[in-house]
Amino acid sequence: MESMALVLFLVVFIFLLLGYPVAMTLAGTALGFAYIGGLTETFDAAFLEALPNRLYGIMTNQTLVAVPLFVFMGVMLEKSKVAEKLLDTMATLFGPVKGGIGISVTLVGMLLAASTGIVGATVVTMGLLSLPTMLKRGYDPKIATGTICATGTLGQIIPPSIVLVLLGDVLSSAYQQAQLDQGIFSPETLSVGDLFIGALIPGLLLVGLYLAYLIGMSLIKPNSMPAIPASERDISRDELIKNIVSSLLPPVILIFCVLGSIIGGFATPTEAASVGAFGAMVIAWQQKQFNLEVIKKVTEETLRVTSMVFLIFIGASIFSLVFRGFGGDELVQEFLTDLPGGTFTAIFIVMLIMFLLGFVLDFIEITFVVVPIVGPVLLAMDVNPIWLGIMIAINLQTSFLTPPFGFALFYLRGVAPAAIKTMDIYKGVAPFIIIQLIALMMIAYWPELTTWLPSKF
Repeated sequence: MESMALVLFLVVFIFLLLGYPVAMTLAGTALGFAYIGGLTETFDAAFLEALPNRLYGIMTNQTLVAVPLFVFMGVMLEKSKVAEKLLDTMATLFGPVKGGIGISVTLVGMLLAASTGIVGATVVTMGLLSLPTMLKRGYDPKIATGTICATGTLGQIIPPSIVLVLLGDVLSSAYQQAQLDQGIFSPETLSVGDLFIGALIPGLLLVGLYLAYLIGMSLIKPNSMPAIPASERDISRDELIKNIVSSLLPPVILIFCVLGSIIGGFATPTEAASVGAFGAMVIAWQQKQFNLEVIKKVTEETLRVTSMVFLIFIGASIFSLVFRGFGGDELVQEFLTDLPGGTFTAIFIVMLIMFLLGFVLDFIEITFVVVPIVGPVLLAMDVNPIWLGIMIAINLQTSFLTPPFGFALFYLRGVAPAAIKTMDIYKGVAPFIIIQLIALMMIAYWPELTTWLPSKF
C-alpha cells in the first residue's frame, strides 16, 4: 500500500511535468489509482466517502471567500493604472540620486504586493512599465531585471497575500489535525490574520535588504545605476507634492484599511477583503478608469483565477484522500520522524523538497498538495504554525526567483525586450536569491521575527 502511495505521487509529478492541467491531473490520477487499488484490494473505497463532506467544506469555507475578493482588488488596481502613476512619481522623487529608479521600483513593488498579492501580475506590470525606463536611463540590464523579478515576488509574503490566505487555511486544518493526533481534543486555532501579522516584519525585512543592496551597488558601481539628469526633472516642488499625494495616498489608505482592520481585530480577512475590493473600485473611479469595459475585464479575470484555485483545491482534496487511503501519510510521518537530527533535519528536508517543487509547480499546487501531507507531521513536532507558514512562503518566493525554472523569470522574459539576454536575467536575480536565503536563515535562527508581533494581538 505504501509503495502505491509513492507511485501515485511520482505519476502525478510526471503528468504535471508533461503539462497536463493540474486539477484534472490530481483528481484523475488519484481516482485511477483508487480504482486499481480496489481491484487489487489495496485501497479501501470508504476513504472516498469522505469526498462529499470535503467538497461541501470547501464550498462553505468563509475564509476562502477572501480569495475572489482579493483577486478582484488586485486586478482592479492593475487596470486603474495605479502602478504607472506611482512609478512616475517615485522616479521623480528619487531621480536625483544614483540608483533612484531602482529604489523607486522596489518601493512601488512593495506597495503593489500589499495591494494586489498576485506575483505574476506584479512582475509583468513592473516589467512593462519600469524596465524600458531603466534601460533608457543607462541601468545595467542585470540590475534592472533582477530588481524587477525580486520586487515582483514580494506579493508572496507581504500581506494581504493570496498565498498567505490559502496557506493559512491549509495550515489551520493541519494544525488542528496535529493536535488531535496528539490527543488534544480542544485544539488551538490558526487564522489567516495570524499569518498576515506574522508576515509583516519578514516582508519589511526583505524590502530593507533589497534597498540596502541597491544602495550599496549605487556606491560601488555608480555607472550601472545613473541618476536622472537635472534637465529631465523639470518639475516644481508644489507639483511634485501634489503628484505624491494623488498617486501615493489612495493605495496607502487602502492598504491601511485592509490590514489595519485585520490587525486591529475589527474585521476578519474575508470582511477586510470586501473592504479592499470596494476601495479598489473607488480608486479606479478616482483615476477615471472605472467603466463597464474595465468592470467586465476585471470580473472575467477574477472568475478565471478563482475558478482555477478552487478547481485545484477540489483535485487536491481527491488526491489527498487517495494518498491517505494508501497509507501515504503514515509513510511520510515515519520518514520525517525517523530522520537523524530530529525536527531540524525534518524541516530542512521539507523546505528543500518544496524549494525544488517550486521550480515546476505553482504555489497553489504546493499549498494544496504538499502542505496537507507534511504539515501535520511537522506541527506535531512542536513547530510554531505561524513560523512554519512564513518559512514556506519565503522558501517558495526564493524558488520562484531561482534559474532556470523560476516562475518570475518566465514572467519577465515574456515582456522583456529581445535585446535583454536570458543570462542577464539569471545573473541579475543571483544577488537577490542570496538575500532571500539570508532572510530565510535569519527567520530560522530568530523565530521571534514572525511570532513576536502576533503575540501582541
